[in-house]
Amino acid sequence: MKAEILKMLRESKEYVSGQQLCERLQVSRTAVWKVIKQLENEGYQIEAVRNRGYRIVECPDVLSQEEIESLMQTECIGRHVIYYEETDSTNTRIKHLAEQGKEHGTLAVADRQNSGKGRRGRAWESPLGENIYMSLLLRPTMEPSKAPMLTLVMAYSAAMAIREQEGLEVGIKWPNDLVIGTKKICGILTEMSAEVDYINYVVIGVGINVNMQSFPEELCEKATSLRVEKESPIKRSALIACIMKKFEENYERFVKEQNLKFLQEDYNRLLVSKEKEVRVLEPGGEYNAYALGINETGELLVRKEDGEEETVLREKSLCAESTGIFRRNVCTKKNCTVWCEFI
Repeated sequence: MKAEILKMLRESKEYVSGQQLCERLQVSRTAVWKVIKQLENEGYQIEAVRNRGYRIVECPDVLSQEEIESLMQTECIGRHVIYYEETDSTNTRIKHLAEQGKEHGTLAVADRQNSGKGRRGRAWESPLGENIYMSLLLRPTMEPSKAPMLTLVMAYSAAMAIREQEGLEVGIKWPNDLVIGTKKICGILTEMSAEVDYINYVVIGVGINVNMQSFPEELCEKATSLRVEKESPIKRSALIACIMKKFEENYERFVKEQNLKFLQEDYNRLLVSKEKEVRVLEPGGEYNAYALGINETGELLVRKEDGEEETVLREKSLCAESTGIFRRNVCTKKNCTVWCEFI
C-alpha cells in the first residue's frame, strides 16, 4: 500500500485527498494516515491541508521496495523489487530465488553488500547507504550463446540512463564497465544457468558508485562516483527506475532481433577505447591493435599493425588497462547445467 500511495502522490499535480486514497486502495482513512506518518518518519516531506489532502514537497534519498516500485515505469522489468538492507551479494540472493522459481524481471536491491564481487571474483567495495547494488533476474528464450550480449545491453542502458538523468558524460569500457574520463563508476557481472540448448535464467548484477565521496587509497586514481563528478547528491531509487526503463526498452528489441545491430552505432559512440590503441592477449601471444568498435554480436573489432582486422573473441581478452576479460565456460554434455560468468 505504501508504494501505491507514494505513486499516487507523485503522479498528481494537485493535492490528493484522503478520500481518493481510501477509494483507490479500498482501505480506511486511519490506514492511510498511518502510512503518511510512516513516510514522514522516513524523511518524506508531506504537506497536509484540511479539506484538500496531501502532496509531496520533498523526497529523501530513500532506498526501499516501496520507493523503487513507486518510481518504476516499466511493464515487467523491475516491477517486483526485493529489498535487503544488507546482504552478502545481490547476485547470490537472486540466483537462489531463481532456483525457487521467481519470475522474470524480479529485481534484488541492497543498501549494502558484505560479500560483493566483481571481475575475476574481486571484492567490490560496498559501503552502506551510498551506492547502488542490484541484480536483475531474466528468463530469456534464446540460445545460451547469445546471453553474453545482455551484458552490453545493460551497460548501454545504464550509461544512457545516467547521461539523461544526471547529465554526466559516461562512457563504456568494453564489455562491462562504465567510466567517467578514465575512472570507473559502474561494474556489471552477468551469470547464467543453462542447459546445452536453452537458458534456465540469467542474472545481471550492477554496482554503481553513486554518493561515495572518498575511496581507498589504491582506488583513488581508478574510481569515482556520480556525486563527486556532479558535485551534488544523487537519488538512487530514481536512477534505478530510469535504468530499468531503458533496459526494458533495449531488452525487448534485443530479444526480438537476437543481435545488437539496433544499438551498435550508439554503443560505439560511447566506447572509450574506440580508435585507441589496445593490447590483445591470446594463447599464442599478445599484440597491439586499434579498437574499431563492437560488431552486431558484441565482440570487439580491432585493426592490427599490419592492417589486418579481426574480432576479439570470447576466448581472447584485452588487457585490464583497456577493457575487461571475456571468459566462457562450455559444457557439451546434454542436460548438464553450467554456470557461465561473463566478466
